[in-house]
Amino acid sequence: AGSCQGNSVERKIYIPLNKTAPCVRLLNATHQIGCQSSISGDTGVIHVVEKEEDLKWVLTDGPHPPYMVLLDGNLFNGGVMLQLKGTSRVSGLAVAVAKPNPPQGFSPGLKCPNDGFGVYSKDYGPEFAHCNMTVWNPLGSGLSYQDFDFPIFLLEDANETQVIKQCYLDHNIPRDGSGPEYPLCAMQLFSHMHAVTSTVTCMRRSSLQSTFSINPEIVCDPLLDYNVWSTLQPINSSGKVDPDKEVIIVATRIDSHSFFWNIAPGAESAVSSFVTHLAAAEALHKASDVHLLQRNIMFTFFQGETFDYIGSSRMVYDMEKDKFPLRLDNIHSFVELNQVALRNGSVLWMHTDPVSRRNGSVEVQVRNLLDILSNSSMGANVTLEEVAFSQPLPPSSFQRFLRARHIPGVVLTDHNTAFQNRYYQSMYDTPENIRMQYPEGLSPEETLEYVTDTAKSLADVATVVARALYRLAGGANNTSAIQADPKTVTRMLYGFLIKMNNSWFQSIIKPDLKGILGDVPQHYVAVSSPVNTTYLVQYVLANLTGTVVNLTKEECLNPDKTPNAEKEMYDYAWVQGSLDPNSTLRVPYCVRSTVHLSKALSPAFELRQWGSTEYSTWTESRWKEIRARIFLVASKELEIITLVVGIIILVFSLLATYFINAKADILFSIPRDPGAVAY
Repeated sequence: AGSCQGNSVERKIYIPLNKTAPCVRLLNATHQIGCQSSISGDTGVIHVVEKEEDLKWVLTDGPHPPYMVLLDGNLFNGGVMLQLKGTSRVSGLAVAVAKPNPPQGFSPGLKCPNDGFGVYSKDYGPEFAHCNMTVWNPLGSGLSYQDFDFPIFLLEDANETQVIKQCYLDHNIPRDGSGPEYPLCAMQLFSHMHAVTSTVTCMRRSSLQSTFSINPEIVCDPLLDYNVWSTLQPINSSGKVDPDKEVIIVATRIDSHSFFWNIAPGAESAVSSFVTHLAAAEALHKASDVHLLQRNIMFTFFQGETFDYIGSSRMVYDMEKDKFPLRLDNIHSFVELNQVALRNGSVLWMHTDPVSRRNGSVEVQVRNLLDILSNSSMGANVTLEEVAFSQPLPPSSFQRFLRARHIPGVVLTDHNTAFQNRYYQSMYDTPENIRMQYPEGLSPEETLEYVTDTAKSLADVATVVARALYRLAGGANNTSAIQADPKTVTRMLYGFLIKMNNSWFQSIIKPDLKGILGDVPQHYVAVSSPVNTTYLVQYVLANLTGTVVNLTKEECLNPDKTPNAEKEMYDYAWVQGSLDPNSTLRVPYCVRSTVHLSKALSPAFELRQWGSTEYSTWTESRWKEIRARIFLVASKELEIITLVVGIIILVFSLLATYFINAKADILFSIPRDPGAVAY
């Protein structure tokens, strides 16, 4: 009963903010970035900042510091943040989402993404190192890579933002230039982080705790997940591919990032490319003679690429250490899809590495690759063009493979020089950014099936890529039948960008994975794996490229005990299936595919080289609680008066109790019976 009363009192005092996303602390070999609160949370009087002039009240004029700033999303930029960072009058920040997206663009990422971890360095193409030749992300403010000593939260719900603004209007708005009267509306943000300084420091502390403590307190975790890969022709996943067998790698990244934790829509930076990749894989698998192709094709989806190429660097490391079925020597060529949704007209740009092309044999193979790609676009609504020979590769997984070996390769993008994407690595890289539009009034099921112009455009790119891969692999037949399906593309875009919990995704996953289908898709790599995106890419790829086999549930779940299952060659999945039209039950079935997962954990953690400059060293701090709430706060004078009155009452109570106790025999003695006679 006591706890119930306590909660009801708390509810009368505080209004919790339930739809928020914090900025958390990340660490690498040398730095800590992100935000945190003090251990007991940070509190401040709310002030709404909707234009730059409003900052003056917070920074100099306001009489009630520290302030908790409610910042309009259009003002969340490097200049404003520099002012707020340089004062002790700010205790925290709540950012309202800008609607519509900021027209000037917004990218909290770096101007030169993954700098220092690609192929260009003082030893390899020094003229291209550190984006000397091309600044890929000119709008990058680097906000995501700064360290803030106060908490910053994103307000995801417009209704909650309005509640805060109303509280501000009712209590905090300055009157005639003077400060408002108490009580004032205040906000408290909790986001205390356990890790400090760098990955080297936090991993050492965690390691010591694990060694000497029964209940170790881990303070940070490496960013990790799984890469998803499959092959056109099955290979023994636990063995080694024949050294003479050539394999073409098709690659793309499946993760994104923004300033706020687990807010990573990544429409252009990740989803557009991996959806195109999946559609190309489906189109190729439908070709009738793929089993006869002289070269195999491996479809690869890398996780953690945003954080210094975690997935690709791990795969290269595994290939070098013979821990992967392929070796680097098996790679014939490399084709990467990288931001392809924002094409100008129909142009798709082909980027190659000018340094490796100085080698004669590599130049011949790259030239052949470019010619095949160009010829494959004939008759399609895609025009492939080469970038200037003197221009380096954009940030791409291919760079990690080039660090290990001169491999002929091409990176396909919608940009010639700087990114077309004005919201790279931001919360605004949404479906609207890649021009996904639906008619009003559609039901969720109709929206899932509605073929958008974006889907048609990406299907065109997937068709060209699939036809080129067929030719590269030695296919000689007419490629006109190889065609990506815009309906599949539109379903994937809806599922990966708008609503994961849809009827198609429900039908293609295992029954025990129903819980991964949240509403709003996010593509942050995280520290617990596999994340939703990895699972869904795995099962979408299996659905599009696998075959339904006539096995019972027991046989499907235990292929070791099933004759002719070839467990080393194939993966088996018992999936939910679609709803039976005449009932509420699903019709499950068994899917056989060549889809596999491989670790996407940086080799730096395998080697315990936490200060590595060769491999990614990103970790995420642990925390105890993340929450936000608003409440009314009284003046200091009233608080002091209340405290003094409370102390006086306490002292009076103690004195009264003492005197009552001392005179208890008089005050509480039993009176004699007047009729009693004493002898």
